[in-house]
Amino acid sequence: MSSGTSETSPTARALRTLEILQNRPGVTAGELARRLGVSERATRRHIAILREAGIPVVSTRGPHGGYAIGRGAALAPVVFTETEALSLVMAVIDSHPSAATSGGEDDVGSALDKVVRALPRGAAREATALRDHACATPDRYPSRPDPTTTSALVSASARQRQVRLTYASESGSTWQDVTDPWAVVVRHTRWYLLCRSHRAAAVRTYRIDRVREVVTLEAPFEPPSDLDPVASLEEHLGIGWEHETRVVLEAAPEDVERWVHPAMGRLERHTFGCVLVGSTSNPAMYVREWLARVPVAFRIEGGTALLEEARAVAAQLAAAVARST
Repeated sequence: MSSGTSETSPTARALRTLEILQNRPGVTAGELARRLGVSERATRRHIAILREAGIPVVSTRGPHGGYAIGRGAALAPVVFTETEALSLVMAVIDSHPSAATSGGEDDVGSALDKVVRALPRGAAREATALRDHACATPDRYPSRPDPTTTSALVSASARQRQVRLTYASESGSTWQDVTDPWAVVVRHTRWYLLCRSHRAAAVRTYRIDRVREVVTLEAPFEPPSDLDPVASLEEHLGIGWEHETRVVLEAAPEDVERWVHPAMGRLERHTFGCVLVGSTSNPAMYVREWLARVPVAFRIEGGTALLEEARAVAAQLAAAVARST
């Protein structure tokens, strides 16, 4: 436990000893004594408690000797300080609001239940209070990928093996693609696969929650030597979807870029300000959620589906104004 905790029993100090051994293999008896605030003789008692619990603590004599967990040992218990435990619970609730209430209704909530139950008494008490009394707003648009799918893509990326995936776009169309999975990138709680698409012969960004199947192939690939996954994801988010988009905005790029979602496309300078060139699989979201919030004058120059959606929105708003007069 961290300094300041009220748990000072031999068992609590033994757990603290285990934490130190995990973080600093080869720690000496003198250093252990200083960290625990006890004598070296008491330190040896805590080591004995760990050994009696089946944890193979080994000791090495000499000027470079010390205590360590023996090789080949089963994974030792993880010991959290109260601050670490609270930070973990907060991070889980922040990214997965449904885990805020205990009961294990989903995999994340169930896993958090187990973590809290395994904590030392003081940390468990604080973590339970935080979880039970913190309120989390449910996700309006949850988009969590399947853990097995995500793991398969991460594994293929690490092994540099191509994958064949089945993808379903927001518009409902489905296709297969063989890709070089360069990296898995998390952006604003959404998980993306940054890859080279063999189908398109270009870089693509696939939302992993829309990947329906992954088959790892034996064919190897070589990622770009200068690859920056985050920067490349931002650059390619608005490229390669079904519906082309082209919007001219009457302001300089630096004046509107804060309002332009990267998935909307690429900003370029234009005679009248700047032009936004990209593509989308969801024209309704593009118009109603993204374009509608841009606080400068603009006109849609390209994209039949985008123009049709904009006309529908304009007619809906005009009708609403007419009814209110």
